Amino acid sequence: MAEVILKGVSKVYEGNVHAIKDISLEIADREFLVLVGPSGCGKSTLLRMIAGLEDITSGEIQIDGHTVNQLPPKDRDISMVFQNYALYPHMTVYDNMAFGLRIRHFPKDEIDNRVQEASRILGIEKLLSRKPKALSGGQRQRVALGRAIVRKPKVFLFDEPLSNLDAKLRVHMRTEIKKLHQRLKTTMIYVTHDQVEAMTMGDRIAVVKDGILQQHDTPMNLYNNPVNIFVAGFIGSPAMNFLEGKIEDKKVVFGGISMDIPPGVRTDGISDVIVGIRPEYFILNDVSPHFTAQIEVVEPMGNEIFVYFQLGKKSVVARIPADTKVRPGDALPLRINVGMVKLFDPESKVSLSC
Repeated sequence: MAEVILKGVSKVYEGNVHAIKDISLEIADREFLVLVGPSGCGKSTLLRMIAGLEDITSGEIQIDGHTVNQLPPKDRDISMVFQNYALYPHMTVYDNMAFGLRIRHFPKDEIDNRVQEASRILGIEKLLSRKPKALSGGQRQRVALGRAIVRKPKVFLFDEPLSNLDAKLRVHMRTEIKKLHQRLKTTMIYVTHDQVEAMTMGDRIAVVKDGILQQHDTPMNLYNNPVNIFVAGFIGSPAMNFLEGKIEDKKVVFGGISMDIPPGVRTDGISDVIVGIRPEYFILNDVSPHFTAQIEVVEPMGNEIFVYFQLGKKSVVARIPADTKVRPGDALPLRINVGMVKLFDPESKVSLSC
């Protein structure tokens, strides 16, 4: 097991293209850290630098207390699971899992014990004689996981391993990977562009944009206390609603609504703000509503309903209970949970919360 430490890590490609910009991050021993961000933000490049598949331009990478900048991948004691599984098509499942141990000259009995143990953990004992072409996508992913497990590495690295699976299988496999982490009790770093995967899997999430680390924290702290508009809008589904507002007479005014300034927000000397309201911050309330929404679109989700309406000049979305009787054209009395609303500086895009 191992701690992974990044100190001022940067990657600059030819043409002065900055893929990673001065990222410092500590991943604790046995932690499950998720690197999340939009496509092209640099998260996979960062993972490949940890693995040794990409050289770093500057900074330092430590694994288990040792600087590994100059070490080749085979000497870093890591295992990596790729997006495309990277299985050898001419080998059986058994041989795919055993291959890495054979080239390291492990004894035959040790190889067999490790392969059998990993296959039991992943429930693929009956697949060991098959070749990859005879497997489903989910089965291939399990084999790729098994090949990583048999190495018994200090650190597991995952590069968007579920992106080629259908939606139902992705949900199942992310649960299986989380169970695997709890069973193996090892350090795991997982890359995805899917914020739902990040929220459900990670002990901690690191959000990356344009090669810059925006924020790293527990899933709920990221969700409830985003440091800027990008994090606030990226984490959460449906995304946070953003509206232009003003501070007037110690009130926040936006979309024809005037409400108290949320607690813990600094607004001294500020007149313009961006108001961030998550869909669940709208509450049905016909006694003391802040406003009445004219519903334009209704999306039943089974356990809840998404309703879309205009607030000022912006289209926004709210979550309401599944048993609410609502159709397009209806008027709904809504109140805003003021204590949860976020205010952001419109120029710097950073949160105004203290």
